Amino acid sequence: MSTNNKKEWPVTGMSCAACATSVEKTLSKQEGVHTASVNFASHTAILELGQEADPEAIQKAVRETGYDIIITQKEPADLEKDQQKAYSKLRKNTFAAGILALPVFIIGMFLIDIANANYIMWLLTTPVLFIFGRQFFINALRQARHGKANMDTLVAISTGVAYLYSSFNTFFPEWLSQRGIEPHVYYEAAAVIVFFILLGRMLESGAKAGTGEALKKLIGLQPNEVIVIQDKEEISKKTAQVQVGEVILVKPGQKIPLDGKVIEGNTFVDESMLTGEPIPVEKKSGNKVFAGTINQQGSIQFLVEQAGNETVLAQIIQKIKEAQGSKAPVQKLVDKITAVFVPAVIGIGLLAFFVWGFSGIEDAWLHGMLAFVTVLVIACPCALGLATPTAIMAGIGRGASLGILIRDAESLETGHKVDTIILDKTGTITAGSPSVKSLDFSPEINHPEKETQVLLALEAKSEHPLASAVVEYLRNQPKAEIQQFQSHTGQGVSCTANGAHYAIGKKSWLLEQGVKPNAWMTDFEENSLSEGDIVIYFAKNDLIIALMGIADPIKPSSKAAISQLQQMGLEIHMLTGDQEKTAATIANQVGIKHFQAGMLPSDKAAYIQQLQTKGKKVAMIGDGINDSEALATADLSIAMGKGTDIAMDVAKVTLIHSDLEQVPEMLKLTKKTVKTIRQNLFWAFIYNIIGIPIAAGVLYPAFEFLLNPMLAGAAMALSSVSVVTNSLRLKS
Repeated sequence: MSTNNKKEWPVTGMSCAACATSVEKTLSKQEGVHTASVNFASHTAILELGQEADPEAIQKAVRETGYDIIITQKEPADLEKDQQKAYSKLRKNTFAAGILALPVFIIGMFLIDIANANYIMWLLTTPVLFIFGRQFFINALRQARHGKANMDTLVAISTGVAYLYSSFNTFFPEWLSQRGIEPHVYYEAAAVIVFFILLGRMLESGAKAGTGEALKKLIGLQPNEVIVIQDKEEISKKTAQVQVGEVILVKPGQKIPLDGKVIEGNTFVDESMLTGEPIPVEKKSGNKVFAGTINQQGSIQFLVEQAGNETVLAQIIQKIKEAQGSKAPVQKLVDKITAVFVPAVIGIGLLAFFVWGFSGIEDAWLHGMLAFVTVLVIACPCALGLATPTAIMAGIGRGASLGILIRDAESLETGHKVDTIILDKTGTITAGSPSVKSLDFSPEINHPEKETQVLLALEAKSEHPLASAVVEYLRNQPKAEIQQFQSHTGQGVSCTANGAHYAIGKKSWLLEQGVKPNAWMTDFEENSLSEGDIVIYFAKNDLIIALMGIADPIKPSSKAAISQLQQMGLEIHMLTGDQEKTAATIANQVGIKHFQAGMLPSDKAAYIQQLQTKGKKVAMIGDGINDSEALATADLSIAMGKGTDIAMDVAKVTLIHSDLEQVPEMLKLTKKTVKTIRQNLFWAFIYNIIGIPIAAGVLYPAFEFLLNPMLAGAAMALSSVSVVTNSLRLKS
């Protein structure tokens, strides 16, 4: 059994969604290609290849149909250069075509009686079609060789027919004159059509480039070159060439190029691009560092543990790429329509041509030719093909700029249907790490600041998981000098200081040591334990002198975010594996009515399934391995960026800043994106439904109105630009 290999290859030469469908069909027919998905908006093909697949044979097949697929590995910067080069060429062709088409338009519309007008227009129109617009004809011929047709076929046939008819009338005007027909020319139609289509494509290309700004910024976070330590020497090396196991030197102010573990030096690193937190994180030997973060103070050396596509930054980039290239279910329908759209339009054009030709009216065949040309021009499926992918790309790009990574287009469609949200507690509503909630000293202690210094010194030496929370809480206090430090595994720690004996730990352990409780402790214990807090006891000699309540604090933004979600009409549930008291306290503090405690991973998934059987559309938000099953079960899965890799792999959406306030933003974005898609599709369909019959001449019998081919070309290009512009509104 062969193993599938997933590849993402850039595709060039596509000009519409019908082109993407054509390339997709070609790829799907090739040996070894198990699945193929081509997206016009991102100009990429994502393929699953078996071992028997031959990339060169696949590339040859695509080239034979008039397109190209890049199978060699290229640096993102090189691909961007290629795209810029193609865009630059398109831009030059567009401006050149415009410069020549403008005088043709003026002469054809207003100065047709000047001397040699037809010859001047022929001279100017010829390079517009066959130099600056030659790609239309080349692609149309390639498609014809394979018995296919696409938008280029429409453009080539419509402008080609108009040009040939006009050229014949320019050089042989007497042929029609002798038959009593005025030998009109339509150079302005052919030239202006090509210009408008080129202009539309140029604006579309610029728009697609704009939707990838967030991706470019992420790619730019990784430096191109690094300093590698080999045999105690510093060697400059391309980042792409660095292997796992090599040692990299990063100086102050430089970006960390890859993921790894610090082996020498101390520093503070700005990790806000990953966590959203502006406070730099201290890094010393053994600490993890990540690509794209910024080294702020000291120089460090780190061992590379993830390189290439394995780094956290590379995975974020890849998720955005996959998301922007993915197709929403509605887009799959559009692709099917555009695949049959071109042949159908050519059929309608031919029908109009023959109906007019045999109508018996004056200049019947001339009217037939004009109707044929106009139908082909106005029906170019740009707007229809761009309606969904441009909105998806803009929506996903906007999400990325907000720190919301949306993996696929389907999530955008699902998001606007969600009516129920399931929240994990730890790491989602709460910070996911313990901190000191309160510290109370006995009324008998006259100078608690001195005892606090001993407390800090003791906990600073302790290896207990909760000790770091105490140290963090007292970080601004000076430490006392302590002696005879001892760690009592599973119980607590003790020392001597200032001639007294001190101990921190469990109440039961301290009581065993002969320490006496005090009456003042009762209220503190009852309040803390009722809320599910952990209580730590601090004793001096034979008396308990202080109590600390430690809890996983609620994130500052959680309550406001949950309130906002409820105001949006969403039903909120909290599921946690924690004890009932803690769950009830947290739920009460953030305003959640529905909660369940003591939940195992399978219990969470079963709870979601119960809601789904009631017709609920459920979104699950979690951060841990224990949430993976529930995330996979939910209609929409959302992971916190500070959570585990497994949770993020399962989830369709990742909140980089691990902030619940991003959830309302994400849901609003999904609604806006779906609304934009619907608007785009509505106008694209309406445009074609109304435009094609008018172009065919249905209004002529009643109103003697025929749509000019030149105006049809302008309207077609304008419809594409309007769709793209409407989609780009999502970015703001």
